[in-house]
Amino acid sequence: MILINYFARYREQLNLGGEKLALTPSLKSIEDVRQLLMARGGVWQDVLGESNLMCALNQELCRLDRPVENFDEIAFFPPVTGG
Repeated sequence: MILINYFARYREQLNLGGEKLALTPSLKSIEDVRQLLMARGGVWQDVLGESNLMCALNQELCRLDRPVENFDEIAFFPPVTGG
C-alpha cells in the first residue's frame, strides 16, 4: 500500500487531499503511479500531466523516476513560488 497526497491547488482541483493505492508489480516508480492516476482522465490528466509538476517521496523532494516501495508516501504539488 502507498499513500498519495495532493497539495495546494492540486488538492482543490482534484477535490481530494490524499488516497491509498495498492502497490502492484507494475508500479515501480513515481512516474508509473502518475501515469496510472492520469489514466483516470479529465481533471486527473490535466493536473498530473503538467510538465512542471513537483513530487516528493517520504517527504523528500525527488524526480519522477524515483522507485517506490510498499508503505511509501508520495506527494504531488505545483511549483512553489514565493518572495
